[in-house]
Amino acid sequence: MPLTLRKQAEADTPPATPVNHLLHGPLLPTLAKLALPTVAVLFMTTLLSVAETYFVSSLGLDAIAAASLVVPVMLLMTMVSNGGIGGGVSAAIARAAGAGHQQEAESLAWHTVVIGAVAGALFSVVLLAAGPALYRILGGHGASLDQAILYSNILFAGAIPFWMLMLLQAALRGTGNVKIPALVMLGGVVGGLILSPILISGWLGAPKMGVAGAGVAQVLCNIVALSVVVRYMRSPSSTLRLRVHPLQGRHFAAILRVGLPSAVNAVMSATAITALTAAAGAVSVAAIAGYGIASRLDMLLVPVMFGFGTAALTMVGTNLGAGQVARARRAAIVNVAVVAVIVGAVGLVVALFPQLWLGLFTTDPAVQAIGADYLRIVAPFYAVIAVIFEFYFAGQGAQRIFWPMSASVVRLGFALAAMVLVRQGAISLRTSFMLVAASLVAAAVISGLGFLRTRWER
Repeated sequence: MPLTLRKQAEADTPPATPVNHLLHGPLLPTLAKLALPTVAVLFMTTLLSVAETYFVSSLGLDAIAAASLVVPVMLLMTMVSNGGIGGGVSAAIARAAGAGHQQEAESLAWHTVVIGAVAGALFSVVLLAAGPALYRILGGHGASLDQAILYSNILFAGAIPFWMLMLLQAALRGTGNVKIPALVMLGGVVGGLILSPILISGWLGAPKMGVAGAGVAQVLCNIVALSVVVRYMRSPSSTLRLRVHPLQGRHFAAILRVGLPSAVNAVMSATAITALTAAAGAVSVAAIAGYGIASRLDMLLVPVMFGFGTAALTMVGTNLGAGQVARARRAAIVNVAVVAVIVGAVGLVVALFPQLWLGLFTTDPAVQAIGADYLRIVAPFYAVIAVIFEFYFAGQGAQRIFWPMSASVVRLGFALAAMVLVRQGAISLRTSFMLVAASLVAAAVISGLGFLRTRWER
């Protein structure tokens, strides 16, 4: 072919369409690429939580107690927004993007802003009004109660930007964009590590705000992070543009038909944790400390399970949107297997050598005995926890969460039964840990059977 004709043919050839690795790439490398940034930054977020506890601990026992009263409520809001409604956001946008409906995906992102504003306002109103009574029920009184109310009022006054930030990051993850949410979270962690001690302790000439300083730092970091996300999503470089769209009931329904049940699921998970804490509290202070230290390891495994879980959610939703049902199910299975191996290996090590973990926190024999009981009984089933967790996220992506929620109901039922029986003196705390292990096996069986029985076609 003459040179001029070859050049003309090359000019007339349309550019190759970029390969969508969510739809065509190798499963495990694609899952890892989506998951690892989220895993890494969530570990950094855990570090910030530990650091803030350390900063507050310098203020005395009342400040520590105040933070201890508020943190579970804040954790609940995080679980409901990020893993609950946020899961519904990611699932709906992933399916729209996988089907090539970019306009619909952007409309869903705008509906996400509205949901975040409403949910944030609801949390603000409820916690500002009912917070004092709630913290009294949880055991707050005197100076610790006063500081808890102040800390809570500051945190939940900023609930709207918090919710909008969590949901917009979930929207970006739904398109496979994990880089920007990870960088934003990392910036928030760094900002918190700098700002929290300054405001808590009054460094660098700042007013010494005590435990309230931790709340102010968190709210300020959330506002800055939200402004960064909004600016990015308004720019041409965003994978999902944030524009005003007419509000449509079907788009709210697309998000909330998964998001609302998932939020209920998050509440059940938090309630199960609270029930076991109450069971330990009926035994002794050493039991509370031992269970608390041992079960904290469970929480440190959440970044791995959440990071890979949101990756699987995006893969499943995108492939189902594109009509690739078999690939979506293979992605779910590969993800479950990988996370179960990782988390299960940690569980086996600490079950055999519980002092590797417990010795980092205490030398008290009574505390270590309770903690060792928990780890020896429950930690061998960490792989089972991974199975429950990852099938739940896959179900979100498929918009099929009946079976994962049924598994959560079973876990909650066992936890409540354990709490009642321990408090009545019918069983020991060690036996309650056996009930927890049994609930994990039962929930995993339900999750696995549900996955096999449920069709994912539209």
